Amino acid sequence: MPLPQSTYVLIVGAGPTGLVAALSLVHYGFNDFVIVDALEKGENLSRAIVVHAATLEVALDTVGCGDELVSNGTKLSQATLGSRTSAHVGAQFDYLEPYTRHPYALIIPQTFTEHILEKKLASLRVTVHRPYRVVGMKPSAKDANLAEVTFDGGHVMTARYIIGADGACSVIRSIAGIRFVDPESGIEDSSTTLAQLAQADVTFDSGNPDEFGFRGVILSHTFLVCIPLPTTFNEYLANEAGRSFDGRICRVGCGVPVEEGEIPSTPSKEYMQSLIDRFGPLSLSSDPTVNPSGKSVRIKDVIWSSRARTNSAIADTFFTRLPSGDPSGPLGAAIILIGDAAHTHSPAGGQGMNLGLRDGIFLGEVFVKHMKTAESKGLSEADAILSTFLAERRARAFEVIALTKRILSFSGAKDKKIAWWLPISRVTLRDMLIWVLGHVWFLRKQVAWSVSGLGKR
Repeated sequence: MPLPQSTYVLIVGAGPTGLVAALSLVHYGFNDFVIVDALEKGENLSRAIVVHAATLEVALDTVGCGDELVSNGTKLSQATLGSRTSAHVGAQFDYLEPYTRHPYALIIPQTFTEHILEKKLASLRVTVHRPYRVVGMKPSAKDANLAEVTFDGGHVMTARYIIGADGACSVIRSIAGIRFVDPESGIEDSSTTLAQLAQADVTFDSGNPDEFGFRGVILSHTFLVCIPLPTTFNEYLANEAGRSFDGRICRVGCGVPVEEGEIPSTPSKEYMQSLIDRFGPLSLSSDPTVNPSGKSVRIKDVIWSSRARTNSAIADTFFTRLPSGDPSGPLGAAIILIGDAAHTHSPAGGQGMNLGLRDGIFLGEVFVKHMKTAESKGLSEADAILSTFLAERRARAFEVIALTKRILSFSGAKDKKIAWWLPISRVTLRDMLIWVLGHVWFLRKQVAWSVSGLGKR
């Protein structure tokens, strides 16, 4: 379907954040928008897999997508952390039952989540226009209230509002001149303790991933997680991508110390197997002499693999207007940033997609309120509504970035003494805390509460 010449709102980016922003606008009765994405469907390389309780209950249920996501995902009641040979329960999500109807972390791959959200949007007769990549944006020469957005094919569209949901490398943010830096260091691309992560969706030639569920191994200088994905993901790949795989697909993620060199952009089967053999649970080792089963467990298929940086960054503002060039003239088109275009951080704790989903869904109600206020009281007072809301989202992003940095620092603790007056290794203290965490129910509940997002929007 060809792009129209103009729209009131242009949503740039049809990942989970952009899709739910569109769903939220429709839910609150606003339909004068266009949503575009630079990629064909299914080509998004960002692969989050966790949807937390607050995102399901406070956000996705609002736009009528929560139940379908839950029916296609796996409910994770507890996350198990430990060493290569032993395991302790780290987060007990079923302890959240008194506070939510979703007392679990939902495991569902991002591509599958996007498929469900886009299908819901299509049922509302909204089309995602693909592939349309934004390459330029400037005030309209005919009307300073509008922006002229140029796409790589030469098409130009005018819009009064541009919602940037186009990811961490946001073109909208860049053209708008909004700085994007680490909130602690103030510089771009600042990394925390573990700077890089290798991740892949794999199947194994033997063994039963269901026996251990979520399994996390924390070592002195790194960590590895292995998480079985829902069997519905196999069906999705067969039906939508024409790719069939036998056996349960698992997500494997491993922090790789920088002294070992840069992770390949698409880690191979051999590379991921090496990480599992060195850092993973012995029950997944390809060496039968160390595997407790006495058998070799090897990666059979690599469905997808990638590397991720664990750096954090946040935009200086989530809301601005394009300068019209005339200080005494009308205000320019509005620029709104949500999701990874506004904030990004490490995958630790599975927070990224959740924060973006809530950004997008909460925006719909606030935007409609902004529109009504603009009609009755003027644009200045209406903009205050958007500014306040997006300042709150930015404050929430600061909190999540701090949480993920704490998790990452805990996972990648350096093996050195805490202080001269406390000659205990940081790793020893960390491992003691994991043991305590596994034996004190209140602490397991607190960890689950912290990552679930409950109590916060």
